[in-house]
Amino acid sequence: MFSFGVTNQVMVLFLEEIGIEAADIGTFMTLTLVGDVSISYFLSWNADKIGRRAVLVAATVMMFGAGMVFATQSGFWVLLVAAIVGVISPSGDETGPFKTIEEASIAHLTPHNHRPEVFAFHGMFSTVGNAVGSLAGGLIVDFLNLTLEWDLISCYRAVFVAYALVAVAKFFLMVNLSERCEVRNGSEQSRLIENGSDESSEPSESHDAGSVDAGSTASVASRLLLVFFLDSLGYGFMPASWIVYYYKSMFGITATLLGALFFFTSLSNTVTTIPSAFLAKRFGPVRAILMTQAPSSVIFMLIAGCTNFTVAAGLLFIYYSTTAMDVVPRQILITSVVKKEALTRVMGTVNTVKTFARCVGPTFTGWFAANRMLNWCFVISGVFTLMCDGVLGRF
Repeated sequence: MFSFGVTNQVMVLFLEEIGIEAADIGTFMTLTLVGDVSISYFLSWNADKIGRRAVLVAATVMMFGAGMVFATQSGFWVLLVAAIVGVISPSGDETGPFKTIEEASIAHLTPHNHRPEVFAFHGMFSTVGNAVGSLAGGLIVDFLNLTLEWDLISCYRAVFVAYALVAVAKFFLMVNLSERCEVRNGSEQSRLIENGSDESSEPSESHDAGSVDAGSTASVASRLLLVFFLDSLGYGFMPASWIVYYYKSMFGITATLLGALFFFTSLSNTVTTIPSAFLAKRFGPVRAILMTQAPSSVIFMLIAGCTNFTVAAGLLFIYYSTTAMDVVPRQILITSVVKKEALTRVMGTVNTVKTFARCVGPTFTGWFAANRMLNWCFVISGVFTLMCDGVLGRF
C-alpha cells in the first residue's frame, strides 16, 4: 500500500504534465480498469491451481516493469498497457486479483471468530503504508523540484522509480512466503477451523448478531454483488487520484502539503480500522456497514460546496475517519457465507465486479474535470453509495 500511496499523489498530475487532456485521463483510467477486470477474472479463478505464491511473485515482477515504463515513457498506449499489467492503480488503492489472493489466504488460515481482529490489523497496516506513501510522494516531488530544481515531469518519474524499488522488496518477501498460504497446504488447519476442533474457533454470539444466514449463500451472494457494484460505481466517479487532483487544482497547495493532507487522512483511516472489528462483532456486519457508510457518504458530498481549504481538508479528514470502518464488516460478511475451497474464486468475482463498476466513472470524471465541474463528482459518488446502503439495508 506504500507504493499505491506514492503513485496516488502524482498519477493524474503526471498524465496532465506530459500533455494528456483531462477527458483523456478519464478514458485512460477507465481502460486501465477494464484491462484489470480481465486479468483479475482469469487469475482469481486460476490462482489456486497455479499457486498463490507463484501469482504473487509474478505480480511483483510486473509491478517493477510498470514502474520503469512510467519512469521512462510518455506514450498514451504504452503507459496504458503498463498500468494494466503492472497494477498501477488509478483508484489509489490495491486492486486486481492480488488483493483477492491476500484476503483469501488470510481468511482460510484464520479461525472464524478471530477474522474481525485479523482483518482489522491487515487493514490497519495497509492504511499506514498508504499514509506514509502519500507523505513520501509529496516530499519527493517538492525536494526534487524546489531544492534540486528538477522539472515536474522528472520529479513525477522519480516517484515511479520508487514504485519499482518497492516491487523489488516485495519480490523477496513473496518468494519467502509460507507454503501454508496455499489451499492444499492449508486444508488441515481449515478443517480444524470449520469443525471447531480448536476451542478458539467457535463463533461468538455477538459476532452472529445481525449476520447473514450462511444457508442462503447463493441469494446473499447475488445481493452482495449488487451492493458492491453500486458502492464501487460511486467510488469510480471520485477515486483518490482525482481527489488529489481536485485539491491541487482547486486550492493550489504544494506537493508537500498535499502529501501531508493525505498522510493524516490515511492515519485517521488507520485509527478507525480497529474499532470497526468491534462494531462487526457487536452489531453484525450488515448493521456495522450501515452505521458508518451512510454518514461518511453525506460528509463526502459536502466537500463539493467548499471553497475554503481548511474546511475542505477537515471534511476530508472526517470522511476518511469513517470510510474505513465498513471494510472489516464487508470482509467478514462475504467470508462468512463462502466455503474456503471457493473463497478465492468468489472473492475474485466480487472484486472483479467492483473493478468493473469502477470502470464507468472515470470517463465521466474526466469530462467533468475538463468542464471545471469536478466538484459534482463528490455528489454523484455519495448518491450511489447511499443507494448501495438502501439495498444492503434490505438484507
